[in-house]
Amino acid sequence: MSAPRGTGVLRWLVAYALSVLGDGVFYLALGWAAQRVAGPAETGVVMAAGSVPRAVLLLGGGVVADRFGPRGVVIGADAARCVLILGAAAALGIAAPGLWLLVAVALAFGVADALFLPAVGALPARIAPPEELGRIAGLRALALRLGGAAAAPVGGYALVLGGPAAAFAAAGLLFAASVPLLMTLRVRPLPDAPGVPGALDAPGAEAAPAHPAGAGRELREGLRYVRGHPLIGPLVLSGALSELGLNGPLNVGLVLLAAERGWGAAGLGWLVGAFGLGAGAGALLLAVTGRLPRPGLVHIATLVAAGAALGSVALAPSHGLAVAACGLGGLAGGVCGGLAYALIQTSAAPAYLGRVTAATSLTGLGLAPLCYPLVGAAIGAWGSAPVFLACGAFSCLGAVVCLAAPAVRRAELPRARGPRRTSAAGPVPDPPPAPAP
Repeated sequence: MSAPRGTGVLRWLVAYALSVLGDGVFYLALGWAAQRVAGPAETGVVMAAGSVPRAVLLLGGGVVADRFGPRGVVIGADAARCVLILGAAAALGIAAPGLWLLVAVALAFGVADALFLPAVGALPARIAPPEELGRIAGLRALALRLGGAAAAPVGGYALVLGGPAAAFAAAGLLFAASVPLLMTLRVRPLPDAPGVPGALDAPGAEAAPAHPAGAGRELREGLRYVRGHPLIGPLVLSGALSELGLNGPLNVGLVLLAAERGWGAAGLGWLVGAFGLGAGAGALLLAVTGRLPRPGLVHIATLVAAGAALGSVALAPSHGLAVAACGLGGLAGGVCGGLAYALIQTSAAPAYLGRVTAATSLTGLGLAPLCYPLVGAAIGAWGSAPVFLACGAFSCLGAVVCLAAPAVRRAELPRARGPRRTSAAGPVPDPPPAPAP
Protein backbone atom coordinates (compact mmCIF):
# COMPACT_ATOMS: atom_id res chain seq x y z
CA MET A 1 0.00 0.00 0.00
CA SER A 2 1.54 3.28 -1.07
CA ALA A 3 1.37 6.31 1.19
CA PRO A 4 -1.29 8.86 0.30
CA ARG A 5 -0.06 11.78 -1.74
CA GLY A 6 -0.50 15.30 -0.47
CA THR A 7 1.44 17.56 1.82
CA GLY A 8 1.13 16.69 5.47
CA VAL A 9 -1.27 13.75 5.13
CA LEU A 10 0.82 11.36 7.22
CA ARG A 11 1.51 14.07 9.81
CA TRP A 12 -2.21 14.80 10.04
CA LEU A 13 -2.91 11.08 10.38
CA VAL A 14 -0.37 10.58 13.18
CA ALA A 15 -1.63 13.69 14.98
CA TYR A 16 -5.20 12.40 14.67
CA ALA A 17 -4.21 8.97 16.01
CA LEU A 18 -2.40 10.56 18.98
CA SER A 19 -5.49 12.67 19.65
CA VAL A 20 -7.80 9.64 19.59
CA LEU A 21 -5.45 7.79 21.95
CA GLY A 22 -5.31 10.81 24.25
CA ASP A 23 -9.10 11.04 24.28
CA GLY A 24 -9.40 7.41 25.34
CA VAL A 25 -6.79 7.72 28.08
CA PHE A 26 -8.41 10.93 29.35
CA TYR A 27 -11.89 9.44 29.66
CA LEU A 28 -10.52 6.30 31.33
CA ALA A 29 -8.66 8.44 33.87
CA LEU A 30 -11.68 10.69 34.37
CA GLY A 31 -13.97 7.75 35.14
CA TRP A 32 -11.43 6.16 37.47
CA ALA A 33 -10.88 9.41 39.37
CA ALA A 34 -14.64 10.01 39.66
CA GLN A 35 -15.44 6.57 41.09
CA ARG A 36 -12.81 7.08 43.79
CA VAL A 37 -14.59 10.14 45.20
CA ALA A 38 -18.26 9.59 44.28
CA GLY A 39 -20.92 6.95 43.77
CA PRO A 40 -22.10 5.41 40.51
CA ALA A 41 -24.68 8.12 39.80
CA GLU A 42 -22.20 10.95 40.31
CA THR A 43 -19.60 9.11 38.21
CA GLY A 44 -22.11 8.94 35.39
CA VAL A 45 -22.71 12.70 35.70
CA VAL A 46 -18.97 13.38 35.45
CA MET A 47 -18.58 11.14 32.40
CA ALA A 48 -21.58 12.72 30.65
CA ALA A 49 -20.70 16.32 31.53
CA GLY A 50 -18.36 16.82 28.59
CA SER A 51 -20.95 15.69 26.04
CA VAL A 52 -23.26 18.60 26.87
CA PRO A 53 -21.07 21.53 25.69
CA ARG A 54 -19.78 19.39 22.83
CA ALA A 55 -23.29 18.75 21.53
CA VAL A 56 -24.44 22.35 22.08
CA LEU A 57 -21.36 24.03 20.60
CA LEU A 58 -20.36 21.58 17.84
CA LEU A 59 -22.15 23.44 15.03
CA GLY A 60 -20.68 26.71 16.29
CA GLY A 61 -17.26 25.04 16.19
CA GLY A 62 -17.83 24.40 12.51
CA VAL A 63 -18.51 28.09 11.97
CA VAL A 64 -15.26 28.98 13.77
CA ALA A 65 -13.27 26.50 11.65
CA ASP A 66 -14.66 27.97 8.42
CA ARG A 67 -14.24 31.57 9.52
CA PHE A 68 -10.68 31.39 10.83
CA GLY A 69 -9.37 28.35 8.94
CA PRO A 70 -9.25 24.77 10.25
CA ARG A 71 -5.49 24.67 10.76
CA GLY A 72 -5.34 27.50 13.29
CA VAL A 73 -8.46 26.34 15.11
CA VAL A 74 -7.29 22.73 15.43
CA ILE A 75 -3.89 23.82 16.76
CA GLY A 76 -5.47 26.15 19.30
CA ALA A 77 -8.05 23.58 20.45
CA ASP A 78 -5.45 20.80 20.75
CA ALA A 79 -3.08 23.06 22.68
CA ALA A 80 -5.95 24.06 24.99
CA ARG A 81 -6.75 20.40 25.66
CA CYS A 82 -3.08 19.75 26.41
CA VAL A 83 -2.82 22.62 28.91
CA LEU A 84 -6.15 21.71 30.51
CA ILE A 85 -5.30 18.04 31.07
CA LEU A 86 -1.74 18.69 32.24
CA GLY A 87 -3.14 21.28 34.66
CA ALA A 88 -5.64 18.72 35.93
CA ALA A 89 -2.82 16.21 36.36
CA ALA A 90 -0.89 18.72 38.47
CA ALA A 91 -3.96 19.45 40.58
CA LEU A 92 -4.57 15.74 41.15
CA GLY A 93 -0.94 15.26 42.12
CA ILE A 94 -1.17 17.96 44.78
CA ALA A 95 -4.46 17.02 46.42
CA ALA A 96 -7.30 14.52 46.20
CA PRO A 97 -9.75 15.56 43.45
CA GLY A 98 -13.12 16.99 44.36
CA LEU A 99 -16.16 16.17 42.29
CA TRP A 100 -16.48 19.81 41.23
CA LEU A 101 -12.95 19.77 39.76
CA LEU A 102 -13.65 16.69 37.65
CA VAL A 103 -16.93 18.14 36.37
CA ALA A 104 -15.20 21.43 35.49
CA VAL A 105 -12.44 19.56 33.61
CA ALA A 106 -15.01 17.50 31.71
CA LEU A 107 -17.00 20.61 30.75
CA ALA A 108 -13.91 22.51 29.59
CA PHE A 109 -12.72 19.48 27.61
CA GLY A 110 -16.13 19.29 25.91
CA VAL A 111 -15.84 22.94 24.84
CA ALA A 112 -12.38 22.33 23.36
CA ASP A 113 -13.67 19.20 21.62
CA ALA A 114 -16.47 21.21 19.99
CA LEU A 115 -13.78 23.33 18.34
CA PHE A 116 -11.32 20.52 17.62
CA LEU A 117 -13.61 17.97 15.93
CA PRO A 118 -14.96 20.09 13.04
CA ALA A 119 -11.54 21.59 12.36
CA VAL A 120 -9.62 18.30 12.32
CA GLY A 121 -12.29 16.77 10.09
CA ALA A 122 -12.07 19.66 7.63
CA LEU A 123 -8.30 19.43 7.18
CA PRO A 124 -7.90 16.41 4.82
CA ALA A 125 -9.55 18.17 1.87
CA ARG A 126 -7.21 21.13 2.41
CA ILE A 127 -3.97 19.09 2.52
CA ALA A 128 -4.55 16.29 -0.02
CA PRO A 129 -5.81 15.98 -3.60
CA PRO A 130 -9.44 14.84 -3.97
CA GLU A 131 -8.57 11.44 -5.43
CA GLU A 132 -6.74 10.52 -2.19
CA LEU A 133 -9.65 11.23 0.15
CA GLY A 134 -11.10 7.72 -0.15
CA ARG A 135 -7.85 6.22 1.09
CA ILE A 136 -7.55 8.89 3.78
CA ALA A 137 -11.08 8.05 4.96
CA GLY A 138 -9.99 4.43 5.44
CA LEU A 139 -6.78 5.44 7.22
CA ARG A 140 -8.72 7.84 9.45
CA ALA A 141 -11.17 5.10 10.47
CA LEU A 142 -8.28 2.69 11.04
CA ALA A 143 -6.50 5.23 13.26
CA LEU A 144 -9.75 5.71 15.18
CA ARG A 145 -10.04 1.96 15.82
CA LEU A 146 -6.37 1.44 16.71
CA GLY A 147 -6.25 4.51 18.94
CA GLY A 148 -9.41 3.44 20.75
CA ALA A 149 -8.10 -0.10 21.23
CA ALA A 150 -4.73 1.12 22.58
CA ALA A 151 -6.30 3.57 25.04
CA ALA A 152 -7.27 0.91 27.59
CA PRO A 153 -3.79 -0.65 28.04
CA VAL A 154 -1.98 2.70 27.90
CA GLY A 155 -4.38 4.33 30.36
CA GLY A 156 -4.48 1.26 32.58
CA TYR A 157 -0.68 1.11 32.78
CA ALA A 158 -0.54 4.80 33.70
CA LEU A 159 -3.18 4.28 36.38
CA VAL A 160 -1.16 1.40 37.86
CA LEU A 161 2.03 3.46 37.87
CA GLY A 162 0.72 6.68 39.36
CA GLY A 163 -3.06 6.73 39.64
CA PRO A 164 -5.32 9.29 37.92
CA ALA A 165 -2.66 12.02 38.00
CA ALA A 166 -0.27 9.90 35.92
CA ALA A 167 -3.04 8.93 33.50
CA PHE A 168 -4.07 12.56 33.03
CA ALA A 169 -0.43 13.46 32.44
CA ALA A 170 -0.13 10.71 29.83
CA ALA A 171 -3.19 12.03 28.00
CA GLY A 172 -1.83 15.59 28.13
CA LEU A 173 1.52 14.47 26.71
CA LEU A 174 -0.23 12.67 23.85
CA PHE A 175 -2.04 15.91 22.98
CA ALA A 176 1.26 17.78 23.32
CA ALA A 177 2.90 15.41 20.84
CA SER A 178 0.18 16.05 18.25
CA VAL A 179 0.45 19.87 18.36
CA PRO A 180 3.86 20.18 16.61
CA LEU A 181 2.69 17.83 13.86
CA LEU A 182 -0.36 20.00 13.25
CA MET A 183 1.75 23.16 13.27
CA THR A 184 3.84 21.88 10.34
CA LEU A 185 0.83 21.25 8.09
CA ARG A 186 0.59 23.25 4.87
CA VAL A 187 -2.97 23.87 3.69
CA ARG A 188 -4.30 24.88 0.32
CA PRO A 189 -5.83 28.35 -0.03
CA LEU A 190 -9.54 28.42 -0.66
CA PRO A 191 -10.41 28.46 -4.36
CA ASP A 192 -12.61 31.49 -3.93
CA ALA A 193 -9.99 33.38 -1.96
CA PRO A 194 -7.05 35.22 -3.49
CA GLY A 195 -4.06 32.91 -3.35
CA VAL A 196 -0.52 33.90 -2.60
CA PRO A 197 2.22 32.77 -4.99
CA GLY A 198 4.15 29.95 -3.33
CA ALA A 199 1.58 29.73 -0.54
CA LEU A 200 1.86 25.96 -0.34
CA ASP A 201 5.60 26.20 0.15
CA ALA A 202 5.30 27.72 3.62
CA PRO A 203 3.95 25.85 6.65
CA GLY A 204 0.54 27.02 7.64
CA ALA A 205 -0.19 29.11 4.60
CA GLU A 206 -3.92 29.62 4.54
CA ALA A 207 -5.94 32.17 2.64
CA ALA A 208 -8.85 33.29 4.76
CA PRO A 209 -11.93 34.58 2.95
CA ALA A 210 -13.76 37.63 4.11
CA HIS A 211 -16.75 36.95 6.36
CA PRO A 212 -19.04 39.96 6.38
CA ALA A 213 -21.90 37.94 7.86
CA GLY A 214 -22.28 37.34 11.57
CA ALA A 215 -21.67 33.96 13.19
CA GLY A 216 -25.39 33.24 13.47
CA ARG A 217 -25.93 33.91 9.79
CA GLU A 218 -22.93 31.76 8.86
CA LEU A 219 -24.37 28.91 10.91
CA ARG A 220 -27.74 29.20 9.16
CA GLU A 221 -25.98 29.37 5.79
CA GLY A 222 -24.07 26.21 6.62
CA LEU A 223 -27.24 24.34 7.59
CA ARG A 224 -28.97 25.54 4.41
CA TYR A 225 -25.97 24.42 2.40
CA VAL A 226 -26.07 20.92 3.91
CA ARG A 227 -29.84 20.64 3.50
CA GLY A 228 -29.85 21.86 -0.10
CA HIS A 229 -26.84 19.94 -1.41
CA PRO A 230 -27.99 17.03 -3.60
CA LEU A 231 -25.34 14.66 -2.23
CA ILE A 232 -24.33 15.93 1.20
CA GLY A 233 -27.88 16.48 2.46
CA PRO A 234 -29.04 12.86 1.91
CA LEU A 235 -25.75 11.46 3.24
CA VAL A 236 -25.96 13.52 6.45
CA LEU A 237 -29.61 12.53 6.99
CA SER A 238 -28.80 8.90 6.21
CA GLY A 239 -25.90 8.93 8.64
CA ALA A 240 -28.11 10.43 11.35
CA LEU A 241 -30.72 7.69 10.93
CA SER A 242 -28.02 5.02 11.00
CA GLU A 243 -26.37 6.46 14.12
CA LEU A 244 -29.68 6.78 15.95
CA GLY A 245 -30.62 3.23 15.03
CA LEU A 246 -27.37 1.40 15.78
CA ASN A 247 -25.55 3.27 18.55
CA GLY A 248 -28.02 2.15 21.22
CA PRO A 249 -27.77 -1.59 20.43
CA LEU A 250 -23.98 -1.37 20.13
CA ASN A 251 -23.30 0.57 23.32
CA VAL A 252 -26.15 -0.61 25.56
CA GLY A 253 -27.87 -3.51 23.83
CA LEU A 254 -24.82 -5.79 23.60
CA VAL A 255 -24.21 -5.46 27.35
CA LEU A 256 -27.82 -6.36 28.15
CA LEU A 257 -27.88 -9.15 25.55
CA ALA A 258 -24.78 -10.79 27.06
CA ALA A 259 -26.36 -10.64 30.51
CA GLU A 260 -29.70 -11.96 29.19
CA ARG A 261 -28.06 -14.96 27.47
CA GLY A 262 -25.62 -15.67 30.31
CA TRP A 263 -22.55 -15.11 28.11
CA GLY A 264 -20.79 -13.07 30.78
CA ALA A 265 -18.05 -10.47 30.44
CA ALA A 266 -15.91 -12.71 28.21
CA GLY A 267 -18.82 -13.25 25.83
CA LEU A 268 -19.46 -9.52 25.71
CA GLY A 269 -15.80 -8.94 24.94
CA TRP A 270 -16.02 -11.28 21.94
CA LEU A 271 -19.06 -9.42 20.60
CA VAL A 272 -17.49 -5.99 20.96
CA GLY A 273 -14.13 -7.24 19.68
CA ALA A 274 -15.70 -8.81 16.59
CA PHE A 275 -17.43 -5.56 15.70
CA GLY A 276 -14.21 -3.58 16.16
CA LEU A 277 -12.21 -6.10 14.12
CA GLY A 278 -14.77 -6.00 11.32
CA ALA A 279 -14.84 -2.20 11.29
CA GLY A 280 -11.04 -2.13 11.20
CA ALA A 281 -11.04 -4.56 8.24
CA GLY A 282 -13.51 -2.31 6.38
CA ALA A 283 -11.32 0.72 7.05
CA LEU A 284 -8.23 -1.18 5.90
CA LEU A 285 -10.00 -2.14 2.67
CA LEU A 286 -10.61 1.53 1.86
CA ALA A 287 -7.10 2.48 2.92
CA VAL A 288 -5.56 -0.10 0.56
CA THR A 289 -7.82 0.40 -2.46
CA GLY A 290 -8.29 4.16 -2.20
CA ARG A 291 -11.63 3.97 -4.03
CA LEU A 292 -14.31 1.43 -4.86
CA PRO A 293 -16.37 1.28 -8.07
CA ARG A 294 -19.81 2.89 -7.80
CA PRO A 295 -19.19 4.11 -4.25
CA GLY A 296 -22.69 5.58 -3.90
CA LEU A 297 -24.34 2.24 -4.54
CA VAL A 298 -21.76 0.41 -2.42
CA HIS A 299 -22.51 2.83 0.41
CA ILE A 300 -26.23 2.04 0.18
CA ALA A 301 -25.63 -1.72 0.04
CA THR A 302 -23.25 -1.75 3.00
CA LEU A 303 -25.60 0.47 5.00
CA VAL A 304 -28.36 -2.13 4.56
CA ALA A 305 -25.92 -4.94 5.36
CA ALA A 306 -24.78 -3.25 8.57
CA GLY A 307 -28.36 -2.65 9.75
CA ALA A 308 -29.43 -6.20 8.89
CA ALA A 309 -26.39 -7.83 10.51
CA LEU A 310 -26.53 -5.87 13.76
CA GLY A 311 -30.32 -6.12 13.91
CA SER A 312 -30.04 -9.91 13.74
CA VAL A 313 -27.46 -10.29 16.52
CA ALA A 314 -30.14 -10.94 19.15
CA LEU A 315 -31.77 -13.56 16.89
CA ALA A 316 -28.61 -15.67 16.68
CA PRO A 317 -29.20 -19.10 18.28
CA SER A 318 -25.61 -19.33 19.56
CA HIS A 319 -22.89 -17.06 20.82
CA GLY A 320 -20.66 -17.91 17.86
CA LEU A 321 -23.27 -16.80 15.33
CA ALA A 322 -23.87 -13.60 17.30
CA VAL A 323 -20.13 -12.88 17.17
CA ALA A 324 -20.14 -13.52 13.41
CA ALA A 325 -23.09 -11.13 12.95
CA CYS A 326 -21.24 -8.43 14.92
CA GLY A 327 -18.15 -8.92 12.76
CA LEU A 328 -20.17 -8.67 9.54
CA GLY A 329 -21.95 -5.57 10.85
CA GLY A 330 -18.61 -3.96 11.72
CA LEU A 331 -17.16 -4.76 8.28
CA ALA A 332 -20.16 -3.30 6.44
CA GLY A 333 -20.30 -0.31 8.76
CA GLY A 334 -16.59 0.43 8.31
CA VAL A 335 -16.94 0.51 4.52
CA CYS A 336 -20.22 2.44 4.65
CA GLY A 337 -18.95 5.11 7.03
CA GLY A 338 -15.64 5.54 5.21
CA LEU A 339 -17.34 5.98 1.84
CA ALA A 340 -19.79 8.52 3.25
CA TYR A 341 -16.92 10.52 4.75
CA ALA A 342 -14.96 10.47 1.49
CA LEU A 343 -17.96 11.43 -0.65
CA ILE A 344 -18.84 14.33 1.63
CA GLN A 345 -15.25 15.58 1.79
CA THR A 346 -14.87 15.55 -2.00
CA SER A 347 -18.24 17.22 -2.60
CA ALA A 348 -18.31 20.01 -0.03
CA ALA A 349 -17.29 23.52 -1.00
CA PRO A 350 -14.03 24.17 0.91
CA ALA A 351 -15.44 27.27 2.61
CA TYR A 352 -18.16 25.08 4.20
CA LEU A 353 -16.09 22.06 5.25
CA GLY A 354 -16.02 22.93 8.95
CA ARG A 355 -19.78 23.35 9.17
CA VAL A 356 -20.38 20.25 7.07
CA THR A 357 -18.06 18.20 9.31
CA ALA A 358 -19.82 19.52 12.40
CA ALA A 359 -23.22 18.55 10.99
CA THR A 360 -22.04 15.02 10.22
CA SER A 361 -20.57 14.63 13.73
CA LEU A 362 -23.50 16.04 15.67
CA THR A 363 -25.74 12.97 15.65
CA GLY A 364 -23.18 10.42 16.78
CA LEU A 365 -21.60 12.65 19.43
CA GLY A 366 -24.61 14.59 20.67
CA LEU A 367 -27.95 13.03 19.80
CA ALA A 368 -27.37 9.27 19.65
CA PRO A 369 -26.39 8.96 23.35
CA LEU A 370 -29.84 10.30 24.25
CA CYS A 371 -31.26 7.04 22.88
CA TYR A 372 -29.35 4.85 25.34
CA PRO A 373 -31.91 5.03 28.17
CA LEU A 374 -34.72 4.35 25.68
CA VAL A 375 -32.97 1.27 24.31
CA GLY A 376 -32.27 -0.01 27.81
CA ALA A 377 -35.87 0.51 28.91
CA ALA A 378 -37.22 -1.13 25.75
CA ILE A 379 -35.01 -4.21 26.21
CA GLY A 380 -36.13 -4.43 29.82
CA ALA A 381 -39.77 -4.36 28.74
CA TRP A 382 -39.75 -6.51 25.57
CA GLY A 383 -36.42 -8.33 25.49
CA SER A 384 -33.41 -7.94 23.20
CA ALA A 385 -34.64 -9.57 19.99
CA PRO A 386 -37.49 -7.19 19.05
CA VAL A 387 -35.48 -4.10 20.05
CA PHE A 388 -32.44 -5.13 17.99
CA LEU A 389 -34.68 -5.85 15.01
CA ALA A 390 -36.51 -2.53 15.32
CA CYS A 391 -33.25 -0.57 15.65
CA GLY A 392 -31.72 -2.37 12.66
CA ALA A 393 -34.81 -1.63 10.56
CA PHE A 394 -34.74 2.02 11.65
CA SER A 395 -31.11 2.36 10.60
CA CYS A 396 -31.99 0.95 7.17
CA LEU A 397 -34.22 3.97 6.61
CA GLY A 398 -30.97 5.75 5.80
CA ALA A 399 -30.63 3.49 2.75
CA VAL A 400 -34.12 4.53 1.65
CA VAL A 401 -33.08 8.19 1.87
CA CYS A 402 -30.00 7.49 -0.26
CA LEU A 403 -31.92 5.42 -2.81
CA ALA A 404 -34.31 8.34 -3.27
CA ALA A 405 -31.39 10.69 -4.00
CA PRO A 406 -30.09 10.41 -7.61
CA ALA A 407 -26.84 12.17 -6.64
CA VAL A 408 -26.02 9.44 -4.12
CA ARG A 409 -26.85 6.60 -6.50
CA ARG A 410 -24.63 8.11 -9.20
CA ALA A 411 -21.87 9.36 -6.88
CA GLU A 412 -18.26 8.67 -7.82
CA LEU A 413 -14.97 9.47 -6.14
CA PRO A 414 -12.42 11.47 -8.15
CA ARG A 415 -10.03 9.35 -10.21
CA ALA A 416 -7.07 11.58 -10.93
CA ARG A 417 -5.52 14.84 -9.87
CA GLY A 418 -6.94 17.76 -11.79
CA PRO A 419 -6.31 21.48 -11.89
CA ARG A 420 -9.58 22.14 -10.13
CA ARG A 421 -11.43 20.54 -7.25
CA THR A 422 -13.72 17.70 -8.37
CA SER A 423 -17.15 17.10 -6.88
CA ALA A 424 -18.26 13.53 -6.17
CA ALA A 425 -21.79 14.42 -7.20
CA GLY A 426 -20.88 16.20 -10.41
CA PRO A 427 -20.67 19.97 -10.83
CA VAL A 428 -22.46 21.60 -7.92
CA PRO A 429 -22.24 25.38 -7.86
CA ASP A 430 -21.12 26.96 -4.65
CA PRO A 431 -23.75 29.07 -2.86
CA PRO A 432 -23.62 32.81 -3.41
CA PRO A 433 -21.69 34.80 -0.83
CA ALA A 434 -23.62 36.19 2.06
CA PRO A 435 -24.81 39.77 1.62
CA ALA A 436 -23.18 42.36 3.75
CA PRO A 437 -25.28 43.25 6.81
